[in-house]
Amino acid sequence: MITLRRTTVAAVAACAALIAPLLPAAAQAAPLPAAKVAGGGAEHRVDAYLDSVRNDPEALRRFLYQLPKGGDLHNHLSGAVSTELLIRLATEDGLCIDTATLTAQVAPCSATARPAADAESDPDFRRQVIRAWSMQDFVPGAESGHDHFFATFLKFGEASWRHPGRMLAEVTDTMADQQQSYLETMLTPASVSGSALAAKVGFDPDFAAMREKLLADGGMAQVVADARAEADRMFEEYEDTQNCDTDRPAKGCSVTVRLISQAARTSTPARVFTQLMLGMELAGQDDRFVAVNLVQPEDAPASLENYDLQMRMLDFLHPLYPKAHITLHAGELVPGLVKPEDLRFHIREAVLTGHAERIGHGVDVVHEDDSAELLNTLAERHTLIEVPLTSNEQILQVSGPDHPFPLYRRHGVPTALATDDPGVSRGDITEEYQKATTRYALGYRDLRNLARTSLEYGFLPGRSLWQDRDRFEPVPECASDVLGGDHPSAGCEALLAASPKAEQEWQQECGFREFEAAVVRHDI
Repeated sequence: MITLRRTTVAAVAACAALIAPLLPAAAQAAPLPAAKVAGGGAEHRVDAYLDSVRNDPEALRRFLYQLPKGGDLHNHLSGAVSTELLIRLATEDGLCIDTATLTAQVAPCSATARPAADAESDPDFRRQVIRAWSMQDFVPGAESGHDHFFATFLKFGEASWRHPGRMLAEVTDTMADQQQSYLETMLTPASVSGSALAAKVGFDPDFAAMREKLLADGGMAQVVADARAEADRMFEEYEDTQNCDTDRPAKGCSVTVRLISQAARTSTPARVFTQLMLGMELAGQDDRFVAVNLVQPEDAPASLENYDLQMRMLDFLHPLYPKAHITLHAGELVPGLVKPEDLRFHIREAVLTGHAERIGHGVDVVHEDDSAELLNTLAERHTLIEVPLTSNEQILQVSGPDHPFPLYRRHGVPTALATDDPGVSRGDITEEYQKATTRYALGYRDLRNLARTSLEYGFLPGRSLWQDRDRFEPVPECASDVLGGDHPSAGCEALLAASPKAEQEWQQECGFREFEAAVVRHDI
């Protein structure tokens, strides 16, 4: 299992020991304005520096690149990996690429296909493939951003499932480079055997009877075993790629990884129920799996037709699997994409019927019935909104003042920035923070709290470092430590030893101190 490298708490508790050197010595910044330096502590100085570079894109990116940014809670593994790596994997696996559709295929190549290796050696063909498999250079025209974005998965799909460990290695290395420490990534476990079981059992609208049929004769138990074996192979490939158990581990080994089991919402009801149940079984048996989610376009006809049915499936399964968390794509819709009536209830139903603890996207909130009441409900329930600004812009053409990100924040709804599919989007988490900073006039405290929120609402077990997750007030046993100590007291050390969540959060607080000190030293 990939996890935080935890030796003894005493060995890792000191901030200096937890945080690798953040900044290259050559990266020097202009001095802070004297008037702004004189008036406060490190936070004030960092905020002053942020103001001084806010209108300088390159300097702002350098600042945000080194900012500790917590976790990525909304990430699809196949869409997160770079297109360049997908081409390399397709080449190594001897795949072909159809020249008309630019879809990856197994060999032998058809009359209209070329070896994927040609995309490594032929620059023009490579550009065509990259543009087809991502949003690179995309300009809306005959094809919308929405359609092009989702079509990429069908085009590179054949190249994206054989080497998940190598794909994960690239993703975690990129995260570590950008000062992130935690990843929850989505994948479809045991897709083949799960689909076969669903087809064998068929759908029964009596959910209890359906579950019993899936459990009968060890059917679901075998699919769970298949999924766990797949995860074993993925993490073994990851470890081999990253050398995590050696004295020279890759940087990505420092990132804690957990898996979210996804169900394809456009599939048959039998398959959706089976995938959701599988994900919940896994979360109850294997600590690597923490949650379930529904994926694929929310506006697809099958998604719309079966939305209420799928929420009721979750309502049935939820009490049977108390260890399984639920985070749902909901409200990834805009007027014109669907009928007005389809904008009125998805987020609310995901929370109240589907038991979603987090909502991915939530873009159409203002179109829901009694949106003010819904916003209050989300705030009261501490339902996190996972906000991938770039994909919302590319898929839904929603950005700037039209995006509900500031609306959620004004109503006290917790939010965390996320990448969604950075390989497809051709972006990264720093770009998400840069867009949030420039478009919504965020200060350093805002950015720091967004990063804190991304860990606080992650599905790692254990007590939090915070007794107030809105104001980030530390628990009593760690209060003095978080506010200034380099080493935790005995009580705080005991909490860190017992809680993976608290330890992640402690690490990040150490990272903030290192970052702030670097800014004050003019090392960014």
